[in-house]
Amino acid sequence: MTAVEKLRTTARSGARTIITGVGQLSAPLRMTPSFLIAGAQRCATTSLFRMLAQHPEVHPPALNKGVHYFDTADKFRRGLRYYTGHFPLRRPATSTGITGEGSPYYIFHPLAVQRIAAALPEAKLVVLLRDPAERAFSAYKQELKRGFETLPFAEALDAEARRLDGEEERIISDEDYQSFSHQHHAYVARGRYAAQLERAFATLGRERVLVIDADDFMLPGLPQWQELTDYLGISPWTPQDVLQSNARPSSPMPEDIRSLLVREFAEDDERLAELLGYTPSWRR
Repeated sequence: MTAVEKLRTTARSGARTIITGVGQLSAPLRMTPSFLIAGAQRCATTSLFRMLAQHPEVHPPALNKGVHYFDTADKFRRGLRYYTGHFPLRRPATSTGITGEGSPYYIFHPLAVQRIAAALPEAKLVVLLRDPAERAFSAYKQELKRGFETLPFAEALDAEARRLDGEEERIISDEDYQSFSHQHHAYVARGRYAAQLERAFATLGRERVLVIDADDFMLPGLPQWQELTDYLGISPWTPQDVLQSNARPSSPMPEDIRSLLVREFAEDDERLAELLGYTPSWRR
């Protein structure tokens, strides 16, 4: 990192600290999030959030799309006032407008959904899904670029079970524990969507979880957009363009690994189709 980059990083960190501090002081005056884009990771959550943030009735957080309050141990310890402080001030002159955030680890973290249910009893979840094999490869490339992964893809897949062994149980038993591998190395586990959705449905009620097939939803013209705005209770305004955020051109996944992953996810995809009542796009 160059001296200029270090200076910029320090300045951003300082500004973030100031904004967060002011937010906590004024937390009682701030909007309460009514929606959370809870995942899944690498399933167009950033694109969807940025399009929603253009809606005239949606007021995003001051800093980032994702607060990661419900899935990060040290943030969760700071309490709800810390969380609320990230959102915009209420607008007393009008009753319209909502706020929300997008933290794609929420749906996979074993405690996040129950924490959401307790803290935000009226908030709605939005969950995007895509081909779990492609999601796994996309997540791997992201973790590799961020320096959180060092193994080749095939070796990372082979190491996953060992890396995740006992991690979920430890998170559940110790709320102060933050598992690096559970968050950054769960390439296959995060693609087992059915179990994650079943947990969310059981905790929140099915009416508070909107499941979106990302490839169907992101078609030109956004034909399913009004289903989302109706669900969130906002006017059916539609963005002009379909955003493609965080796309990273690269060489394709090796075909032998793709075939292995397709077989790996076959049973879970069948369980997902039965749960949703339709065949997901990647299995048609």
